[in-house]
Amino acid sequence: MINVTLKDGSQIQVESGTTILDAAFGISPGLARAALAANVDGVLTELTQKIEKDCTVEILTFENKEAREVMRHTASHILAHAVKRLYPDSKLAIGPAVENGFYYDIDSETVFTPEILEKLENEMRSIVKEKLQLVRITLPREEALELMRERDEPYKVELINELPEDAVISFYKQGDFIDLCAGPHLPDTGRVKVFKLTSCTGAYWRGDSKNKMLQRIYGTAFSKKEELDAYLLMVEEAKKRDHRKLGRELDLYAIMDEGPGFPFFFSKGMVLRNELEGFWRELHRKYGYEEIRTPIILNEELWHRSGHWDHYKDNMYFTRIDDEPYAIKPMNCPGGILAYKRKMWSYKDFPLRVGELGLVHRHELSGTLHGLMRVRCFTQDDAHIFMTEEMMHSEIKGVIEKIDKIYKVFGFKYHVELSTCPEDFIGTDEMRALSEKVLRDVLEDINMEYVENPGDGAFYGPKIDFHLQDAIGRTWQCGTVQLDFQMPERFEISYIGSDGEKHRPVMIHTVAFGSVERFIGILTEHYAGAFPVWLSPVQVQIIPITDRVHPVVRDLHRKLTDAGLRAECDFRSEKMGYKIREAQMQKIPYMLVIGDNEAQQGSVSVRSRSEGDLGQSSVDDFIKKIKSEIELKI
Repeated sequence: MINVTLKDGSQIQVESGTTILDAAFGISPGLARAALAANVDGVLTELTQKIEKDCTVEILTFENKEAREVMRHTASHILAHAVKRLYPDSKLAIGPAVENGFYYDIDSETVFTPEILEKLENEMRSIVKEKLQLVRITLPREEALELMRERDEPYKVELINELPEDAVISFYKQGDFIDLCAGPHLPDTGRVKVFKLTSCTGAYWRGDSKNKMLQRIYGTAFSKKEELDAYLLMVEEAKKRDHRKLGRELDLYAIMDEGPGFPFFFSKGMVLRNELEGFWRELHRKYGYEEIRTPIILNEELWHRSGHWDHYKDNMYFTRIDDEPYAIKPMNCPGGILAYKRKMWSYKDFPLRVGELGLVHRHELSGTLHGLMRVRCFTQDDAHIFMTEEMMHSEIKGVIEKIDKIYKVFGFKYHVELSTCPEDFIGTDEMRALSEKVLRDVLEDINMEYVENPGDGAFYGPKIDFHLQDAIGRTWQCGTVQLDFQMPERFEISYIGSDGEKHRPVMIHTVAFGSVERFIGILTEHYAGAFPVWLSPVQVQIIPITDRVHPVVRDLHRKLTDAGLRAECDFRSEKMGYKIREAQMQKIPYMLVIGDNEAQQGSVSVRSRSEGDLGQSSVDDFIKKIKSEIELKI
């Protein structure tokens, strides 16, 4: 008999050759019915895997992210199967699970219209009802190539050709359908019960505009219909909140055809941006940071020295100056280290906290660009701390406290992930272990819940990632705290210790917004364009009822602007109701209506964007009220 240790530490015994699914039935039939995959000794595995030796097994259901991906990946195979049944001349490219769903890229003469997607959905339901087993098959490279050539799948042939000569290549077969895939998958198609095809867009093969444009069919899958309905409702709400749409309607920002991935910010967008950056500066000053600015173009050698060349060169922009190669910076860190090197520091100067709102450029593929969320130039709110090893714990705690304060201002909930060092980590095993332990110890010391994200750290060190949850439940990865022993070593920076000798400092890299542009996009969707008063580009719209009160309105406008408020006057010859609706559409927090009575009494009729008519108020009381809201950032 084989001993199987479960997640809760209990043990069961099974016969050799028992599948994980059969073992799950032995634990609980309900668990087995809900099971989608398993972790066996920490490795994601399908339920049909046989247990051959003592091991630790965790049965995974839809609540587990990895299990959701397994189910959705299986759903993508069901989609591809349906395409080949209905449109057999179509060629299959790739079909992975992605966040909240899956897609499949397909080369087909058939245009996948909404009507066609409905047909494909119905065929997918038929495949689900057939409960076809997913069987893993492995073949040597040449046999794999021959199989895909026989089936006339040129994209699969291309993928196989890139694998090593001695590679053993896996496929998954369901009925008469077979697809190149590493897996894992569900035991059979019948376990994908609740799904929806959501859209079809164009996508270049391998994201390269030089390649053929394919059709990308998107879909999603859930364990229950209620979950799918809630997700689709969220998607509809997200469409209304789309920052690209609201950016145009509110005249904040836009991406022009003449500059794909390079955002334009207009006057109102600049107000929003400046308020955010001002808030960042104010808070960082309170936390003892000095602000610097480094050049956006620096010699190419710098990026070799830092190690970024090996990881970013394909996403960098280059130029030549005086016959020397230069690069436009894709991040701020090396420039910040050069600023540190300008003089010799003492341990008495530490911790040295430095911040920079630095413009960086990265060449993103055209198919990945998305409004402000994925751009080619953006401003990182980088902060760097230079310190001794003894200061690491307290400084990391301080950074987490600072980031928490920032997110609370916007009402964001968040969860934290500890992203450990990747395989291409450039330091020693000792440095890997130490840096990961320091971050883990801080999180546990402050009782902060976190999940571990293996291998997703930076090439120079592990990091703590902050994932924000917006008003409709979506998550966005923004803030990071990265611990770095490697850059100080590569740049040979030092400080004079208490013993009078030179020592190597430790660095923290941290951002809160991540990208100012992306954070503005997130905020636009989070607030649906109705920014809090302190951020609103226009805080007050003054609406005169008659031309007779225009002089009074001008005086009021001057008084509001003198008080530091952002106010506009609507002098158009339109009805008052129309002007109020327009101000509401522009998401302006307050409207002040001025008629003959208000002009005579020196008062204003106040309308709130969210609460409607608030009645009359003196001008001074209104100014006091709105300035209080601005100060409290509500």
